[in-house]
Amino acid sequence: MLLKQKLIENILDTALETGADFSEVFIERRNASTLQSVSGRLEKVNNSKSFGVGIRVAKDTQSVYAYTNSKNPDDLIQLAKDLSKSFNDEKLTKRTPLMELEVGKKHQAKIKPTDVDLKDKVKLMKRSYKVASEYDEVIKQVMVYLVDNEQEVLIANSEGRFVTETRVRVRLMTQAVAADNGMMQTGSSGDGSGKGYEFFDEMDIEAHAKEAAKVAKTMLYADDCPSGVMPVIINNAFGGVIFHEACGHSLEATSVAKNASVFSGKKGTKIANEIVTAIDDGTIDHAWGSANYDDEGYPQRRRVLIKDGILNSYMIDKINARRMNEEPTGSSRRQNYKFSPTSRMSNTFIDNGGSTLEEIIANTKYGLFAKKMGGGSVNPGNGDFNFSVMEGYMVRDGKIAEPVKGASLVGNGAKILHKIDMIANNLERQRGMCGSASGSIPADVGQPSVRVQAITVGGKKKGAK
Repeated sequence: MLLKQKLIENILDTALETGADFSEVFIERRNASTLQSVSGRLEKVNNSKSFGVGIRVAKDTQSVYAYTNSKNPDDLIQLAKDLSKSFNDEKLTKRTPLMELEVGKKHQAKIKPTDVDLKDKVKLMKRSYKVASEYDEVIKQVMVYLVDNEQEVLIANSEGRFVTETRVRVRLMTQAVAADNGMMQTGSSGDGSGKGYEFFDEMDIEAHAKEAAKVAKTMLYADDCPSGVMPVIINNAFGGVIFHEACGHSLEATSVAKNASVFSGKKGTKIANEIVTAIDDGTIDHAWGSANYDDEGYPQRRRVLIKDGILNSYMIDKINARRMNEEPTGSSRRQNYKFSPTSRMSNTFIDNGGSTLEEIIANTKYGLFAKKMGGGSVNPGNGDFNFSVMEGYMVRDGKIAEPVKGASLVGNGAKILHKIDMIANNLERQRGMCGSASGSIPADVGQPSVRVQAITVGGKKKGAK
């Protein structure tokens, strides 16, 4: 156990001494490594170990949070005492006895990162570099990133929660740079999992390396994308980043509870085309954003956010649940012990529809096929977004036509949900890192291929069919 149970109970009791109605202890031990190679040479190796304790004290909807690296009982009790002084009420809350320690047993790694030698990690990276660099002479540089993370947490609170689990995640990404005649384009591909290094026996490392190089070369010689309002087919997997950013964040209680979301107060109302069902599921086996418990110690669960176009649920943490007069949904997450938790996504995706990608393409006379999405930005207050397209193709007369580069998608998350008029049955999820109020966390995004009736496409070429 990361700290003795008696000490944890004393911390929780001390935090309630002056009138708070809730106290929580979050204990974390973490081992992490990041490796980066450039043109086949290992350029960066960053190994880190950390230990910390976060203490949160709350009354009603007000909370205070602090953390320390100390294991010294006197230091921890003093920190709890200092936090408790933020509240002053003669009515004291009695702590519920801790339940028997519950150990999360799902998503367990077979080969932990700490059991893998550096030379074996480098071998994985070299496999990717070899394939990408040899793909074509226009590939001038290849960068490979390998990250792994082993996090052990123990969470206890004054309502009796007492849980622990170990979370392991690994990820390998390849980025290829193609250049010719003063032009340059990049492509990337990779995968990750909530497994240990056994995942790399399942992952087709060479296929991802080839894909990164192929995208870079294809976009290098692509025409400029025409601009204008047109139908857009957004492909599956990382195409879900638009829903994640432009809609998902607006369904988190972090913004909903403060009426800072376009979806505040709209539960039970239609916010999307009836063919749209969207889910946030933190229970998927070994998924990138899965865990046994959220970071308040409550069991992770499957949350149907939108059901047949109707807003069905928000993602809610404990403190915002009080603001909203609702129950928490097991959606509280944080980057590490240095962050107070709040409502966040886990594995968020649009569910399968009834069409095929081929049918969607065949039913599109003219438009853009955004095969791979890049990065972007969004205003969570109103849902306005701007995303780049890493790999795009024009659609003409129901067929995929020439590749185009420089495309961007500009729109509004709340409006785009109503304009999705076809959804394929090829759901895939892709790994990503999500930044918000409680830091950067691993999260899956995903969707089947979808068609948006009309969206503004930015490009260097004047719009012309």
